[in-house]
Amino acid sequence: MTAAPENSPTCPVDELEGDFARDYFTDPYFTDDPHPFYDHLRSRCPVHPVSHGVLAVTGYDEALEVLRNTTVFSNITAPIGPFPPLPFTPDGDDINHQIDEYRDQFPLNEHLVTMDPPRHTKIRRLLAGLFTPRRMEESEEFLWRLADRQIDEFLADGTVEVLHGFAQPFALLTIANLLGVPEEDHDDFRRHLLAQQVGAMSEADTLATNPLDYLDAKFTGYLTDRRTNPQDDVLGALAAATYPDGELPEVVELVRLATFLFGAGQDTTARLITAGIRHLADTPSLQAALRADRTLIADFVEELLRMDGPVKGDFRLTRTTTELAGVRIPAGTVVMVLPGAANRDPARFDDPHTFHVDRANAREHVAFGRGVHTCPGGPLARIEGRVAIERFLDRTTTLTVDDSHHGPAGHRTYRYEPTYILRGIAELHVDFTPAH
Repeated sequence: MTAAPENSPTCPVDELEGDFARDYFTDPYFTDDPHPFYDHLRSRCPVHPVSHGVLAVTGYDEALEVLRNTTVFSNITAPIGPFPPLPFTPDGDDINHQIDEYRDQFPLNEHLVTMDPPRHTKIRRLLAGLFTPRRMEESEEFLWRLADRQIDEFLADGTVEVLHGFAQPFALLTIANLLGVPEEDHDDFRRHLLAQQVGAMSEADTLATNPLDYLDAKFTGYLTDRRTNPQDDVLGALAAATYPDGELPEVVELVRLATFLFGAGQDTTARLITAGIRHLADTPSLQAALRADRTLIADFVEELLRMDGPVKGDFRLTRTTTELAGVRIPAGTVVMVLPGAANRDPARFDDPHTFHVDRANAREHVAFGRGVHTCPGGPLARIEGRVAIERFLDRTTTLTVDDSHHGPAGHRTYRYEPTYILRGIAELHVDFTPAH
């Protein structure tokens, strides 16, 4: 991409050595527990180069600056990082004109996550009606029913693989409900989008089904129908949504928003719920505290977001040459904000590597980002986490990690997804005693 930023006397940036010199983006060394690496980077400089000319931001204050400053940092590389390389060679200390000229050559450029103001502001306005207090209240009512239906599927077994058996279908159907997908179509959505997990389709059908194509077709049909036959429901409201100037968007723009919400909100929330169940099943004292006092669950979710937020890397492209933490950052540099590192910055959070359910400032985490790109589904994810945890506790009397899959207490092993974008366990097996 670009050369590594120049050293600065206020924050020396030296070459990494030993295991920490490995390729962060491809080496499995960093997969299961990246935090020793994050701590090492932060101790040297909260803005430090890693592989592929990328600058890693591990400090809390520095992360906020990058996330909030859309004038200096563009979202065009947010979901992809340094791969593929830029479609141009950065020229000079201001590359705004190059970003604009080549924007349509960046992957996912048509989706909200890669947009910058003012286009981002215009498109995000279309989501305003989805995350109102009334919609959140309606969603929560649905979630209590959904959680029980999902748990009913495995309650009698006394064991479940949490990610695929509960968290993924729960998160998928939550997004489906938010977007107004009729409940009679929910099973069809689950069959197509979680086909490999639920085994409801043949291998040939699974391979022939592109999830994005499926979502595009479904929401194009839903929204086109609502434009022709307006109804007082969520799909009707989405179909009638307008830009700030009153202009009615093309249906394709609304379809892109729907597919973006499915992609951004489904897997991340499923990973968060799975991490929450792991903490409870692996920490008897914490589980006992929540069983004794359900009012602690909301605080538990906030500390969970701080400790195990599902977003591993959030990327920005530097528009204009700037300086951060004393490090000069040339225009065209890819900057990687590491929310997990910022959320364990000891300058902001005391005893940062310990889970404290009563942590006073847990909500200061950056698990949902900050600034104009703050995750629009954050409020819903909090509700999903709270409802899922509460119903798991209500419907069981014991909850333990399955030793046969993860090893005995004190020697657990968990396999994490080998990606630099998301942080999450690939599977979690737990045993439980059903409540009667």
